[in-house]
Amino acid sequence: MSATLVMARRVVRPAALVAAPVLALAAAWWATRAPAPQAAAGAHDHASMARGADSARAVSLTVDQARRIGVTFAPVTASALAREIRTVGQVAFDETRVQTIAPKIDGWVERLYVDFTGRAVTRGEPLMAVYSPMLVTAQEELLLARRLAGEVADGSADARAGAADLLASARRRLAYWDIPAAEVARIERTGQVQRTLTLRASATGVVIEKNVTVGQRIMAGEALFRVADPSTVWIEGDVYEQDLRAIRIGQTATAELDAFPGERWTGRIAYVYPTLSPETRTARVRVALANPGLRLKPGMYATLRVTGAHDTTAPVLTVPRGAVLATGERTLVFVRGAGGRLEPRVVRVGATSDERVEILAGVALGDTVVASATFLVDAESNLGTALGGMGDMPGMEITTPPTPPTPPTQPTQPTPSTPPKGGAGARDAHAGHGGR
Repeated sequence: MSATLVMARRVVRPAALVAAPVLALAAAWWATRAPAPQAAAGAHDHASMARGADSARAVSLTVDQARRIGVTFAPVTASALAREIRTVGQVAFDETRVQTIAPKIDGWVERLYVDFTGRAVTRGEPLMAVYSPMLVTAQEELLLARRLAGEVADGSADARAGAADLLASARRRLAYWDIPAAEVARIERTGQVQRTLTLRASATGVVIEKNVTVGQRIMAGEALFRVADPSTVWIEGDVYEQDLRAIRIGQTATAELDAFPGERWTGRIAYVYPTLSPETRTARVRVALANPGLRLKPGMYATLRVTGAHDTTAPVLTVPRGAVLATGERTLVFVRGAGGRLEPRVVRVGATSDERVEILAGVALGDTVVASATFLVDAESNLGTALGGMGDMPGMEITTPPTPPTPPTQPTQPTPSTPPKGGAGARDAHAGHGGR
């Protein structure tokens, strides 16, 4: 045997060892690639389900199946329906009863009587003791004017009138700086200038904001306190623009709060804001409520219910609220036909109440609709099978009405488990034997 032949065998033998597994893998791929487009029996084609998710069709349901999955039925009736607008609101202070307390003089806080947020205050109650050079000067002018008035008591009428004007002016200046009349009288009576004078509350309520501490320098016009009267509160909520035509100032509204289950507060719509939010397409409405006992706390959430201003007493077609299913692209109900057949109907809805929905188009008086478990029926209607993966669950044996079979347009692909004789798999196997 020549050296060349020996060298060739040494090269070919490792190549054959590498090629054999590659050929085996290729044969396996060829044998299993055919059924890929066809799903296994009983499996779900989720892509097709997604494409047909919004294409509802009729389903069949027996009385026993309806009972087991909780499906009930109700007739389409004609009755008067009061229009009720419901929205979520939030309790807030009545802005007309909120007051800012700011001094009219410069000075320093020597003592603070109201020293925390949330404290209740009454009108005239001491807030703080303030040292102010302006107040000291005003007191000295007051005492000087009083002495002058005493000295000219026996003088001419003009002198007495001038002294009286000076005294009244000194008193008026202190009053304009919110120094109480009792403080001014005490200064005149004692004849002594007080180092500090007391500033008092100008409103009754609770302190909702405090911006002052002991020793702080204050300036005229600086907001030191905000006091709110909580005996009346507001509840503000957003109403969709299609409901605004039923809202009027002065309408009665009721409020329910999670903090007080079972209780209702009654008030009136005090204001409808003149602008609409372009993002939410809503307008804000305000309801004023009395707050006896101060039980309603600003910041609480509430559910507002308003009965429409233009309620109609004429009968309209209505169905139970549970019968209407909104998918985002359509609103439908399922109408019961002969033999338990449930047919989807696209409807146009109108006003709603707690229990009923007005139907403007899509059903007729006397029709019977699915009143509960509508979602399950719609799921089966969209899937077109026995609720897909829920078909094995007890009570989920809903079936769709049979449709006539359509002949296949192409030959059926062979399954992977039974490759055709003489086909690609046989050729590959034969080729493999020949290679050995």
